[in-house]
Amino acid sequence: MKVLYFAHLKEIININEEQITLNQDYSVLNFKQYLVEKHPELKDETFQVAVNEEFVQDSSVITDQDVVALIPPVSGG
Repeated sequence: MKVLYFAHLKEIININEEQITLNQDYSVLNFKQYLVEKHPELKDETFQVAVNEEFVQDSSVITDQDVVALIPPVSGG
């Protein structure tokens, strides 16, 4: 799968995107836990997850063919 990082998240881990191969489907919640293990600097960060350009809930399923985007909260003015 392709994982895209936006805003300050890409600065924290110093990449815009990466390819990750999953051996099984993950819930969004489990995938977030996987990412924190892979990138511990994301531990205290808040972000929404979009799968194939749609925001999803923690119970949604992510497969190896999906495009996943991590999007931090946006403040407006």
